[in-house]
Order: sequence, then C-alpha cells, then structure tokens
Amino acid sequence: MNASVKIHPAVDNGLKPAAENFAGGTLSCGCSSNKVEVAIKGQVAHNHVCGCSKCWKPEGALFAQIAVVSRDNVSVTANGDKLAVVDTNAAIQRHACKECGVHMYGRIENTGHPFHGLDFVHTERSTASGWAPPEFAAFVSSIIEAGYKPDGMGAVRARLVELNLPPYDCLSPPLMDAIAAHSAKSKSL
Repeated sequence: MNASVKIHPAVDNGLKPAAENFAGGTLSCGCSSNKVEVAIKGQVAHNHVCGCSKCWKPEGALFAQIAVVSRDNVSVTANGDKLAVVDTNAAIQRHACKECGVHMYGRIENTGHPFHGLDFVHTERSTASGWAPPEFAAFVSSIIEAGYKPDGMGAVRARLVELNLPPYDCLSPPLMDAIAAHSAKSKSL
C-alpha cells in the first residue's frame, strides 16, 4: 500500500459515490469572511485529479481536483468583486479570489476550443455531498515540474491506481478522443 503518498485531501481516504439526481451546490473560497460564492446547478462531469502547475491545489496536495460543468450552470452569487483572472493568456481563464487565492472557476472564452462552453470547478470547495467523484488522474508527470522528485513517481502512480484513479500524462482517453474529434471536424469545414 502506498497510503503514505498524499494525493489530495478529498481523495486520500477513498472516493465517495455520486448522489443520484444531485442538484448541485455552492463553492466557497477560503476567506474567513466575505467569501466568494459560486453556485453550481446540477452534477459535474469528468471529475479528476490534475497534476499540472496551473491548477489551484490546497496546501500540501500534490494534485488539484477539477471537474467540468456547463457554463450556463455556473453563477457567482456572492463577492464576485473579489475575483480576478490569474493568467489572461491561458486557455482556461481561472477566476481566483484576490484575497485567499482559491480558484473558483475556470472558463474558456475561445469559441474554437473543444471545451468551450464548459467551466472547470473545484467541487471540494463545496460542503454539499453527492458530487461525482474523480475518475482519473491527468498530467501526472507535471508534478515533477512543481518540484516532486522523479524517483517517487512510481509510488505516486501506484497510489493513484489504489484509489481507482488511472494515471495519464494527458487527459483521459475519452477526453483526448473528444479533442481529436473536434479537431478533425474543424478541419473538414
């Protein structure tokens, strides 16, 4: 067992199942008062842990936890004036709290991007239970870029497998297929 390898607090003790007919919930930033709140209507899809260096991770976590939801189902309901885009040049415009730094949602504004229309959210920022659990681990090798020792990667991958999170150094095969299908379709226009 590789339980000593800590992936993310929301998955380290195992995955919780999704609730049937889940209605959604509210995400909150980490501020002690005047929290930014973002309401998510309905269930998320493609929840995963991500090792990239751009995604927000809670302190001590090797991976972020990210899911997608239709941008029509995302609304800032409190203290939106505290939000700012972290990197305006990035494909995903990550909206973070200017005070605590927690990423609240990421939006793709490029209408030609295969994931345009989907927002990226951190369901662990909600107290609601019933969110779809993570399904895979993406960009696993990227944790090396953030300082993780390469000789520990075998233990990280083994722990991800123990948690039923197949490790990939890209996105999951169905998401990679969606990107390729979008690219092929746009070339045939």
